[in-house]
Amino acid sequence: MAIKKFAVAAFDDEAVLFPAVKKVRSSGYKIHDIFTPFAVHGLDEAMGLKVTDLHIAGFIYGLCGTSTAVGFISWIYTSDWPIVYGGKPHFALPAWIPITFELTVLFAAVGMTLTFCYLNQIMPGVKKHVFHPRQSDDMFVMVIEITKHMKEEEVIKFLQSTGAKETSVQTAEAGWWYGRWDKKEPYELAAG
Repeated sequence: MAIKKFAVAAFDDEAVLFPAVKKVRSSGYKIHDIFTPFAVHGLDEAMGLKVTDLHIAGFIYGLCGTSTAVGFISWIYTSDWPIVYGGKPHFALPAWIPITFELTVLFAAVGMTLTFCYLNQIMPGVKKHVFHPRQSDDMFVMVIEITKHMKEEEVIKFLQSTGAKETSVQTAEAGWWYGRWDKKEPYELAAG
């Protein structure tokens, strides 16, 4: 991952955060992420994030579960072990509905959970930079990526004008990586 510079602004109220997000977006700055202590409804629309496609993935995982159930059961009862019991035909689809339903739900649930964890970078061993120690406690933290065409001082002044209580410039990995929390990364050692 690339090491980048970020301007970090901490807000103490979501009523101040929403107008700040609109000002930052209208000024052309790229919001890297916003960390909040609780779910803030409407923040994803204010940030301009697109609607997730997780429901489509869930549908595909469910189809895989249904196909697996019907395919495996039909193979068992028509090819591998064709026994007629209770007068049922070999391909007795109504009798297979409970198992088919359970496998559909299982595949969809497990698949969507793993996809959600991957997309949100919350897997065992994943390390992400913590921009503010109170970002999951009581502060709303907005992180803006600083490009080579931007001046740090101007970005910090702009963030302070939006109502930020604390501002700073930090160097960090842009994404997630596998690492250990008990050892500092090379860029952290160089930063001090």
